[in-house]
Amino acid sequence: MSPIIISAPLDEAHIASVRAGDEVLFNGTLYVARDRAHERMSAMIARGEALPFDARGQILYYMGPSPAPPGMVIGGAGPTTSSRMDPFTDVMLAAGIKCLIGKGRRGPAVRESLVSRRALYCASFGGAAAYLNRKIVSAEIIAFEDLGPEALYRLQVKDFPAVVVNDICGGDLYESAIRA
Repeated sequence: MSPIIISAPLDEAHIASVRAGDEVLFNGTLYVARDRAHERMSAMIARGEALPFDARGQILYYMGPSPAPPGMVIGGAGPTTSSRMDPFTDVMLAAGIKCLIGKGRRGPAVRESLVSRRALYCASFGGAAAYLNRKIVSAEIIAFEDLGPEALYRLQVKDFPAVVVNDICGGDLYESAIRA
């Protein structure tokens, strides 16, 4: 089966069309946020402030970029451990985020939130940072520049690979693999 192409903003049809285990390729915009950016965005939401981007239907990638070597858009661009963002996930989904990309399992509360808020969690490939950076067409910091590699970035990507881990029906690729 060919990978499913996903571009933001995601709508209900996109989200409902994929299941845990599906291979996907992302094209277009991904927003990058890690722990500290999540803390700031959560605080902004709690204060009733607008986020630095319109979160509705968007995709968050958990990544810590490294500086771009000469001739490259960005340095290493591999996923970081997603469970560190678990405390902030429901807030981000409530703000309109519809897909998260990282690596590793998510906690039970996040898996429930993904179902109730109708969003996806995908895993990209740890250890493949040099490969993944070639899928990034452009990268720019859009907020929290003082956080350095934990700043909020907007990436433009082409054929950025991942696999759906958690879908809106409660499917969980890791749980299925354990049972198999």
